[in-house]
Amino acid sequence: MKYLVVDDAKLARRMTIKSLKQIYNNNIDILEATNGKEAVELYEIHSPDICFMDLDMPVLDGFDATRQIYSFDSDAQIIIVSADIKEESIQKARESGAIGFIKKPVDAVNLEDMLKDLEIL
Repeated sequence: MKYLVVDDAKLARRMTIKSLKQIYNNNIDILEATNGKEAVELYEIHSPDICFMDLDMPVLDGFDATRQIYSFDSDAQIIIVSADIKEESIQKARESGAIGFIKKPVDAVNLEDMLKDLEIL
């Protein structure tokens, strides 16, 4: 499995990566991006299986990055990782194409439950 973790906050990326490594016993490839523009570029090159996308980032936010990725890969699996849990943000993320939403800070138990609910694990 290949994952793309997108967040402008290094600590947030590290927490998501740590949780993924726990779930998969370190048996995954993980790419990192610090903004939506990098995410779109890395996605085009590497076609990850799943992308974990923050919403509030510089250069290109998560909503726009998600829409751009879906414009060239309608089968993309993007999960939003955000502290912004307002219903309007969750709805906007779903309208952008996100398949799931997980609240920061990410922990392995909640992440594993979500991946099982989405039938990814």
